Parts: sequence; structure tokens; C-alpha cells
Amino acid sequence: MTNAPLRPLWAGRALALLGIVAVAFNLRTAVASLSPILVQLERDIPLTAVAVGFLGMLPPLCYALFGIVTPVLARRAGLEVTLIAALAALVVGLAGRGLAPSAGLLLAASALTFAAIGVGNVLLPPLVKRYFPERIGLMTTVYVTAMSVSTFLPPLVAVPVADAAGWRVSLASWAVLALLSIVPWVALLVHPRREVPAEFPEEAEPGLLRRAFRSPLAWALAVVFAVSGFNAYALFAWLPVILQETAGSSPLEAGALLSLFAATGLPAALAVPVLAARRGAVRVLVAVGSAGIVLGYLGLILAPATATWLWVGLAGIGPLFFPLALVLINLRTRTHAGAVALSGFVQSVGYVAVAVGPLAVGLLHDATGAWTVPLLLLLASAVPAAIGGAIVARPRFFEDEGARTD
Repeated sequence: MTNAPLRPLWAGRALALLGIVAVAFNLRTAVASLSPILVQLERDIPLTAVAVGFLGMLPPLCYALFGIVTPVLARRAGLEVTLIAALAALVVGLAGRGLAPSAGLLLAASALTFAAIGVGNVLLPPLVKRYFPERIGLMTTVYVTAMSVSTFLPPLVAVPVADAAGWRVSLASWAVLALLSIVPWVALLVHPRREVPAEFPEEAEPGLLRRAFRSPLAWALAVVFAVSGFNAYALFAWLPVILQETAGSSPLEAGALLSLFAATGLPAALAVPVLAARRGAVRVLVAVGSAGIVLGYLGLILAPATATWLWVGLAGIGPLFFPLALVLINLRTRTHAGAVALSGFVQSVGYVAVAVGPLAVGLLHDATGAWTVPLLLLLASAVPAAIGGAIVARPRFFEDEGARTD
């Protein structure tokens, strides 16, 4: 941990602050902007059920793969250069989705989009540690909040834009924001007075990522991260259908409740990173998240038509594990190199499990003909979350633990 004195966020690092917020806002728009206009898209590009399912699995799969690759890229090219390249790829991918003439090119453009986002996912925590070492909690709050806004904003504007200008414009317009997010980082690189703290090395030690595979802390943090995404992606894919079939919700009501689920993550994004830095707070946050998962899914199983909003809101508390895992990547590492390695490991391993969520829920529903077993699976995810949370709540550091295992 650093003992650097507090200084204003804007002092000598305004470009980094703007860049981090801009990048964070682009990390979820691609996920949330396609499904609301899928029906309109399929009028021009017919998609099989397999293709739609593959589109749903692409984000976590790409995040997992590039969680492994990104530390290597950053070690060779540098954090800022790697990020700029990823943002350029994001612009091409987002624009390509809107211009795609066929299902194959739509899938290819989506893969490029989510690969670029996977790089950004891994780079943001170490960039925060590099430029704001004494403001880790605050800056994590800032960028996770931007990510939360970018999750529930696209569904609100995707359909109106598609109705007014077509689905292609609705999809491709997000490339403009991605292009704008490159500007602060290019300006930062060419700034004549650019300051980068010398104590934060550019490269991660090659052995750190291998060390993470033997680290109980790294695995526990990956579990906490995975539980959040497992629940979030499964419900983003299936919650409207579940509510229509079990609670009798109309499509409009189900969509509003899905927005409620997404919006529940905003207060968590604001509060969790700041609270996590306080002594004993991680244990409390783990207990709250686990309880939300259990109570929310129990309500949806036992009384789905009664106080449905309450059960959805409680289930929405579970994804507080996402900002918790992100801030702990920095709080449980001593060095920039450790943060890069731990971030890459946690997100790559975590997103492999996340990718299973939507598919597992759908397969269980097909096998049983009901939603009880899939909801029980989601409820059961509270168990590994509680176990992993108990481990990461202990005050320890990734580098120290790795040193003991070598």
C-alpha cells in the first residue's frame, strides 16, 4: 500500500481522470445496446438460436481470454499504448456491428468489440493504481459508477434511436463515444509535462501471473468476481422471461424490473469501493451480498407474483461483489505489477465461470420445463460467494502470499 499524500484529483492528472471515466463508460454499452433491438435487427439479418446464444456468451468469453493476454500486451507496449490500441479496436468493432451485412460479420464485429472491452476491463484497475495511488477507493467508485450508468442507459435509448434512424445507427452510434475516449490518452502520451510515478513499474513480473494460479487469495477473489457476473449475465438474459412466466408480468413490467435489477448496482458502485477500505467492512459487504442473493431468489421461487419488485431488488444486491472484487484487486496488492497480474487472473478465470451462467440457466429450464431449478442454481451461488468472501476479507497481500508459495 502507498503512503502518498492526498492531492486534488485534477492536480497534474486531469487527462488521466477524464480518460479513466471515458473508458469505463464504454465497457458495458456494447453488452446492453443489442438485446433491446434484436427483433428489429433480425428483420434484416436472420439469426439462429445458436447464433443468438453465441452472441450472449461472447462478452464473458472474450473477457476471460483477454484477461490472460492483456498483461503480456501491457508488459510489451505499456499500459497507455495498449489501452489506445484497444479503444481503436472498439471503435472498429462497434461501427462494424452497425454496418454488418450478415450474421457472420455481426459475430466477427461483436468478437472484436468484446475483445477490446476485455483489454479495458483488465487495464483500468492498474491505471487507477498508477495515476491515483492515494485515491484508489474513490476512483474505483467513479469508474464503476460510470460502468453502471453505461449498463442501464443503452436500453433506454436503443429502441427510440432505432425507431427514428434504424437499428444500424442505434448500434453504430456508440462508436462515437469510443472514439472520443481515445483523445485524453493520446493527449496524455504526448503531453510535454506528463508525470508518471517512477515507483510504479511498467512491466509485471512474468512469474506473478503463474504465481496467481497457486494463490488462495487470487482464487477466492476470482470466485467472488465470478458469482457477481454469473448472476448478472444470467438475469440480463432470462429475467424478463422468468417474470412473464412465473409472476405474470407483462413485457413492459418485466423490462422495467430488469432495469430495476441493473439500477440496483449503482448505489453499490458508489458505496462499496469506499466502504471496502475500512476495517472489517469486507466481511459485512460479503454477508449483505450473499443474503441478497438468497432472499431474492427465494422470493422469486416461493412467491414470484407477490412484491416482485422486492425480490428483484434483493437479487440485484448480489452483484455488489463486482465493485468489491475490483477494489480488492488494488487493496490486496502492494505493487503495480501485482495489480496487473491479479487483475488479469481474476477477470480471466472469473469470466470463464460467468460465460456458463446464461447457458446453464437455459439448459436447466429446457431440461425441467420450469424455472425452479435454474433459480435454485442461482441461489446456490451464494455459498461459494460467502466462502470466497471470507478468504478475501482477511488482511493480506497477493505478493506476500505468492512469495511464501515459491
